Amino acid sequence: MHIWVITIGEPVPVDGNRYDRLHRSGLLTRSLEKRGTRTTWWTSTFDHFRKKHLALDHSLVQAGPLLTIRMLHGYGYRNNISLARLWDHRKIAASFAREAENSERPDVIISAWPTIELSAAAIQYGRQHDVPVILDMRDMWPDIFIESLPPAFRYPGRILLTKLFRDARRTCSAAAAITGITDAFVDWGVKKARRTRRLRDISFPMGYPKAYFPADKIRAAESFWDRRGIYAGKEFVACFLGSFGRQLDVECLIGAARILKNRRQPVKFVLCGAGDYLERYRQMAADISEVIFPGWIDAVTMHVLMRRSSVGLDPLPNRYDFLATINNKAIEYMSAGLPVISSPRHGVLHDLLKRYDCGDGYASGNAEELATLLTTLRDAPDRLKSWSRNATALFEEAFVAEKVYDRMSAYLESFAAAENS
Repeated sequence: MHIWVITIGEPVPVDGNRYDRLHRSGLLTRSLEKRGTRTTWWTSTFDHFRKKHLALDHSLVQAGPLLTIRMLHGYGYRNNISLARLWDHRKIAASFAREAENSERPDVIISAWPTIELSAAAIQYGRQHDVPVILDMRDMWPDIFIESLPPAFRYPGRILLTKLFRDARRTCSAAAAITGITDAFVDWGVKKARRTRRLRDISFPMGYPKAYFPADKIRAAESFWDRRGIYAGKEFVACFLGSFGRQLDVECLIGAARILKNRRQPVKFVLCGAGDYLERYRQMAADISEVIFPGWIDAVTMHVLMRRSSVGLDPLPNRYDFLATINNKAIEYMSAGLPVISSPRHGVLHDLLKRYDCGDGYASGNAEELATLLTTLRDAPDRLKSWSRNATALFEEAFVAEKVYDRMSAYLESFAAAENS
């Protein structure tokens, strides 16, 4: 059996990046390999997070006895929201269409959504070679493009993106099945396909692996945080792990830090990651010593930080796609027993935190409410300990990567077996 997994924009475990935390497709491919299934991961040479190429041309990496990584070379881009990124996506899709024709036919394909272009190319290949293609819904493109525009520009924006919306409908309607990170995402994809949901349309949550790192890597990460004054148990630390773009409301986190500084109530904010808005946020917090920007950090450094933190911050926008998700950031925090502090105070994630009593929320953009919540928690160590235990229990029950992606692997294998019987 041979399965293709198609995704760009995730960390790829090659060269100096092999200690980066794997995301959904990376973990899925490892799971398939462990189960004895031959797997090809089609991705890009472009490192979406560091904004650099991992290779100068198309590249093939034998990442394991049964796992091949096929990296396609695109243009790359400096900004996440840009024409350059759209051109890059189109080039990657065109390259996949060419390279796939000269590759061994798989038994089933699962393609991440987005990108629309790459998923459409996968569907086209599937039609020509009689291969079932499953679309895995992770983001609600292109609908969210319109929601990102000011209200006055949404109607003309919709007109300009007519072809993209049409391509999305056609691609979804041609898929053999729809999966997604929550039931709400599966329902969205099925609606885009203009059909009813079937038994094969299944949600698999984002999974996060239990941490196992070499002792020398742990020591190096501990030294990294020691040099930056982040010590376990000595202060209240609120950490953020993510990207600095226009979607996540990091400005509100900085606003809360400023309020706490003025109140002389010590809470340290450690905001990790990279992105288009990083320098802007650094300038906003330049006079707040309690806000630290370490930049992009690898998986082991994240792990040690979470173990030294009191809560994890998840500032989601008040938008329907984010309200429908349980994002990887929240699950990552739970994996380390971190209570999750999210915004807004409604949606799938907030309901989960309240139901399992492992975190709380604040109103979108309300820095005052966030600051008050953090100081309340700082003075309630017993509540934090209870939330921490509950976060660990929820993670073990629902989000351990080995369990999630073993189920997803079994689903793909049974799908391929049924289609080819």
